[in-house]
Amino acid sequence: MTVWNPNDDGFADLTSHDSFSSGAPYNTFARLRKDDPVHWTDWDKGKGFWSITRHSDITKMNSNFKTFSSAQGIRMEDQSYEEYLARRTFQETDPPEHMKTRIKVARAFSKPVISQFEVTIREICAEILDEVLSVDEFDATKELAREIPMRVLGRILGTPDKDLSWLVEKGDALIANTDPDFTDHVLDKMTTDEFRLMPFNSPAGAELYKYASDLMVRKNVANDTGGILHMILQPDVEGNIISQDEFRNFFCLLVAAGNDTTRYSIAAGIQALCYQPELLSQMKSGGAVWDTAPDEIIRWATPAIYFRRTLTQDFEAYGNKMSEGDKVLFWFSSANRDEEVFEDAMRVDLMRTPNKHLAFGHSGPHLCLGMWLARLEVRIFFEEMAKRISSVEGAGVQKFVRSNFVGGIKSLPVRIKRL
Repeated sequence: MTVWNPNDDGFADLTSHDSFSSGAPYNTFARLRKDDPVHWTDWDKGKGFWSITRHSDITKMNSNFKTFSSAQGIRMEDQSYEEYLARRTFQETDPPEHMKTRIKVARAFSKPVISQFEVTIREICAEILDEVLSVDEFDATKELAREIPMRVLGRILGTPDKDLSWLVEKGDALIANTDPDFTDHVLDKMTTDEFRLMPFNSPAGAELYKYASDLMVRKNVANDTGGILHMILQPDVEGNIISQDEFRNFFCLLVAAGNDTTRYSIAAGIQALCYQPELLSQMKSGGAVWDTAPDEIIRWATPAIYFRRTLTQDFEAYGNKMSEGDKVLFWFSSANRDEEVFEDAMRVDLMRTPNKHLAFGHSGPHLCLGMWLARLEVRIFFEEMAKRISSVEGAGVQKFVRSNFVGGIKSLPVRIKRL
């Protein structure tokens, strides 16, 4: 197995999902960082775009939300204003509108609230690990990385256990809508106009919309106070209540992003253990490593490959004249391997500090709402795993999600020796 895309010759087509089906094209990103850090790409399926690949440039531009706007979509694909309004979550808005919605849900994902779930998360991890590690060889993504966040999400949201598998299946179809292993409606292989007003232009969005609307009604009628959804449905300090549209779009975001990002972070961490056996020894030693390991594993994974912004005014960078209305893509996968910021960036250093990775975005209004939950899940999972095994190694071909938007190892065969 190799750590990076073996098919990447340094000139990968960033518009093609196939360019990412063997992992992110890090050779291409390295070339762009060095030679063309603000790179224009023509695209035959939509408007062209600028690619920003250096860590320093992304942090500066992403902080300038007045010029680099989220309010016309966060993916490469073009969409009409009608489609944008129907699909958007608070991720796709700018301040002050962004903060009006974010404040309604932020408390439910604050560090103090999420910390209350530590015992529950540890019980879930221990239960699943004890069950899966009864055999020596298995698909670590399917049996471990997928199961952990699915069950945790159910407990935190307060959704019925019987619905969890269905919810994750629909979340996969939604966010990985370019991978035929996850959906029959592959975005770039067929016409999906019928679902153009659904999240990610996916039929799974319609099903999740209905589920979310029904769930909102059930919780209100039954006065169900279980899970953080109850907190989200309560009035904020100004007495404002989240609308049905806001709730269902936010719920779709939770189901998709809240599950996939943690799944692929855990899978990437297990992958790292296969390549660097010394990491397991460091985990077993415990102590300070757990203060830094979660962020390094998440940097290594970088499940959100890029986010798009749209220029609200002309802008110039490195002599490139960028025009109002141009799409600009912040390639987080590139920034998190930037050799100017991360020493030996293509290796995992569990004690890396400082670790200014951009897997959660960057400081400012769009900093990832779920970062405390992701860190907690990753830490607890690897704490519990390290207690139970003496080694882990690859046992077959790893497969990646076919997507240039969400990155992850969808199949990771491993061989594990249990203590």
